[in-house]
Amino acid sequence: MTSSTSARPATDPPSTDGPPGTSSRPGPLGRLGLVVSAHRRVVAVVWLLLVVGLGAFAPQVESRLSGAGWQADGSESVLVREAAEEHFGGNASHAVQVVVHSADGAVTEGRGGEVLAEATALLSADPRIAGILGPQPGATLSEDGRTAVLLAGAGADPNEMVRAADDLKGPLEALSGDGIEVNPTGSSLLWSDFNEANLDAMLTSEMISWPVTLAILVLAFGALVAAGLPLLLTLAGLVASAGSLVLITFLVPVSVWAMNFAMMFALALGIDYALFLVVRYRAARAARGSTPHSAVAETMDTAGKAVLLSGLTVLVSLSAVMVVPAPAFRSMAGGIMLAVVFVLAATLTLLPLVLVALDRRIDRFSLPWSRGSQHRSPVFTRWGERLWRRPVLFGTASLALLVALAVPAVGLTTAMPSIKVLPAEASARVGYGLVQDAFGPGAPGTLQIVARSADAPATVAGLAADPGIAAAMPAVPAEDGTDRVLIQAVPTVDPSDPGLAGTVARLRADLPPSALVGGAAVENLDLEAQLDESTPLVIGIVLSLGFLLLVIALQAPVIALLGTLASLLSTAAAFGVARSVFQEGIGADLFGFEPQGFLDAWAPVFFFAMIFAIAMDYTVFLLASAKEHWERTGDARTAMVGAVASSGRVVFAAGAVMVAVFFTFALSGPLPPKEMGIILGVAVLLDAFLVRLVLLPVLLRLTGRAAWWSPRWLTRALPAVRFAHD
Repeated sequence: MTSSTSARPATDPPSTDGPPGTSSRPGPLGRLGLVVSAHRRVVAVVWLLLVVGLGAFAPQVESRLSGAGWQADGSESVLVREAAEEHFGGNASHAVQVVVHSADGAVTEGRGGEVLAEATALLSADPRIAGILGPQPGATLSEDGRTAVLLAGAGADPNEMVRAADDLKGPLEALSGDGIEVNPTGSSLLWSDFNEANLDAMLTSEMISWPVTLAILVLAFGALVAAGLPLLLTLAGLVASAGSLVLITFLVPVSVWAMNFAMMFALALGIDYALFLVVRYRAARAARGSTPHSAVAETMDTAGKAVLLSGLTVLVSLSAVMVVPAPAFRSMAGGIMLAVVFVLAATLTLLPLVLVALDRRIDRFSLPWSRGSQHRSPVFTRWGERLWRRPVLFGTASLALLVALAVPAVGLTTAMPSIKVLPAEASARVGYGLVQDAFGPGAPGTLQIVARSADAPATVAGLAADPGIAAAMPAVPAEDGTDRVLIQAVPTVDPSDPGLAGTVARLRADLPPSALVGGAAVENLDLEAQLDESTPLVIGIVLSLGFLLLVIALQAPVIALLGTLASLLSTAAAFGVARSVFQEGIGADLFGFEPQGFLDAWAPVFFFAMIFAIAMDYTVFLLASAKEHWERTGDARTAMVGAVASSGRVVFAAGAVMVAVFFTFALSGPLPPKEMGIILGVAVLLDAFLVRLVLLPVLLRLTGRAAWWSPRWLTRALPAVRFAHD
């Protein structure tokens, strides 16, 4: 966007609205900028109280957030877990299993017997443990007598049992020694170990990403003070959102992933938004006759409007994830949306007053070659003109590359995460392996079947006849005398084996109607089925609402549709790369992970919403700039070249920051953060540098004036939205 102040005649009368020096009548966001800058102390105190007040809760974020919630609400497996917790002494999927293994000799004798007794005492002392079942020959005591499993019933909900695992695993592991190895395992321990590894990874990534981000921002802004503003702004939003998440946990459980994603998104979007506003303010302030107030009004009416629409687009895209009936997904989407709201609020209220307060001091400590006040980039002006002259060449090349990368996405396979997401030395993974060695490959994924007492014989017979079941335990009556029995069955395959889904489907079809099939592995299968069902709906909602918002913002259905389709193309290309990396294992050694042979099932639905939100973020920036030039001149060439010249540097710098932030998450920790970092990093790389800086400008060139056409009935129906600051 060009500086609108310099485009006005010098004889324009000053407006009576706002402080002296404001050179035009501002719009709603311009007036907001003038109000907050005129009441700097009040706004600053409000933000200070907000950040300090919520920040007091922020240190609790890791301990208050939970690792559970990965379930399909209302599914058969969740009903089984609730029944097991209520009627069978907590012998549910989230119970704690303590694996005790003897290097030589029977584990129940000598030092092994002492360890079993000490472990039982430790577990009994925790009020969250409902009851303890000692080793049972043929069930939880191996044939060679060297491996035993203590079953500690769940006396609390899954989220609290993860916290119980946090507290218990250290003392339990400390019992190891003298040839005895103690490894707690089970789904609660899996989440506990994963959260621990994930936290370490996040801290490592943050230590890398912040200095890298600052370096990129210094190069982009050309001044240290200006480069620091986005980081301070993002920090305020992060602290506020972290404290808010802690407060929300007193009402509903919130997944620990909510903070991980919120932290990453807040950093990336906060820098994007601040970069857009600061660049525009510096250019407006450099215009002849400009004052801090006129510059901030112009900035808010142009770049601020684009930021607001971008933030709304991100919120709308992420809100679609709420249709997935899984607590973890809803809390993750909610956590990101909360962070976006705080960052957006800080951008539109806190940043304007900081810009006015610092004014020209934002250019302090400038680099020798800096041209901070220059809004139109000479480099991107030449690039825009080159695209205008040769649109077919550049458009075909970028389209061919994106399609080639997107094609492999057709063969993408998904499944729920396996034990391989944990580090090899994690207690839950070691215990998992010991259970498999002692009791068979399917033992860690033992099925739980709850049925009416009268149907117990038929249920046991059905389990024994199924080729996918290695062994079935005798029916156990409910402890509270209700008309139910619990039967545990060991499948023949590993819990992550695709064949388990067929076994569960057969059992649900063949067992008596009262028999419900569950267990930790089945909860994963039910969630995967729910995700497969919800994904098309989420994609449809995201695309429809994204297109609708672009139509409202641009008043131009043609370019709104093309912008939406271009975002879809970059998203497909990112998933094509994801298949090559995570399913085929290309680059696994480079990124330090063990490929599972599939992409985690939660990735398509959640990452699609996130990638599309980021893609639309850049779309709004570029097309808002193009629309501003179109409103001024009515010339298609000026609109296209001007958009690239004015927003290209911002999109390039913001894209570089996002890529750096996302890829740091791929450098350490368990597999899911690597998936997140690589997929989002590749998506931003393709979207910012191929779609927004090549393909979308080419589409503006090829459609010409038709890009901005709108039927009269639509123009009358839509609210008036203008980007030019006249």
